Amino acid sequence: MSALIYLLDTNIVSDAMRNPFGPVAQRILGRPADDGPALGISVVVECELQFGLARKSSPRLQAAYEPLRAALRVWPLDDAVPPHYAALRAHLETQGTPIGLNNALIAAHALALGATLVSGDAEFARVPGLKVENWLKPLATPGV
Repeated sequence: MSALIYLLDTNIVSDAMRNPFGPVAQRILGRPADDGPALGISVVVECELQFGLARKSSPRLQAAYEPLRAALRVWPLDDAVPPHYAALRAHLETQGTPIGLNNALIAAHALALGATLVSGDAEFARVPGLKVENWLKPLATPGV
């Protein structure tokens, strides 16, 4: 894929749900739909989010999730993901630095899409070739 894609991890969307007027939520919701890079989530992240909502059974979180979900594309897993997943897991396990299975799927999905993964999870720093941004950290102010 040639278009710039930001694939959001569960912790990013969760932050936007907990803080609907915070900087992460505004970054997702405050942009025109067809302006800039594509924003979305892996179907694996959608599964994690739906599980969290079912477990917490919070009307407030459900209400906060709905506009976020409407603003995000959900990318399904396709045939490009398994080779990335297999190579990634084999490499990390051989190095003695495995990551969680869902995180391995999310990382492989981002690699297959050529996407930048947006996450606050330090595990992803161990994934070779994965572009990662952390929107949970405050943006640096130039000249400060």
